[in-house]
Amino acid sequence: MIYAINGPRKGQLVGTSSYCTVEPAIDIPGAEQDIAKVTPERFRELPILASTIISQPDSFSLRNGHAHMYADSENQNFDIVIFDQDVRVRAIPTSYSWSYGDGSSRTLNFPGEPQSNRGFDAPTSSSHVYKETGDFGVDLTTRFRGEFSTEGGPWTPIPGVANVPSASMTMSVWRTKKVLVAENCQGTPDGPGCASIFE
Repeated sequence: MIYAINGPRKGQLVGTSSYCTVEPAIDIPGAEQDIAKVTPERFRELPILASTIISQPDSFSLRNGHAHMYADSENQNFDIVIFDQDVRVRAIPTSYSWSYGDGSSRTLNFPGEPQSNRGFDAPTSSSHVYKETGDFGVDLTTRFRGEFSTEGGPWTPIPGVANVPSASMTMSVWRTKKVLVAENCQGTPDGPGCASIFE
């Protein structure tokens, strides 16, 4: 005799059958509905934290320079209960969709990383070049895939994804103007600092 120990039919007799190892597995009517599993809708309802947009230097770049930005993101774990069963869910970031506020966008499969001791003339794997000056709203949406484990069992993929938008960041883009003390660029156009790409 088979009794349900969890789920909506807890304590009820759900099947009676004789069984030997040489016989096929027993099919229990309705058993699929008794198993705790995480649906895509339930996964998207979890309080998944958005990535944080970080730029170096903070919210500032130069026209025609490489504005370095990256996403601060990590795996997240959640403990929930379904049908009286303990279920652990983890959300794993898989891609990052950037919108730079100047009409351009792209999707990366990595978050980027901090960069130290770099100038605006050095590109990075997650930097962006602004062709004009001004203030631009940078948006980021991180795509998370999910997995769940019921009562410490194996991890099972959750169909679908959760798209989590981040708080926007304003990028201020300036231009530079270099003036020589001893000479000027009109008289000596080939002088040091007279051909800056950032002007």
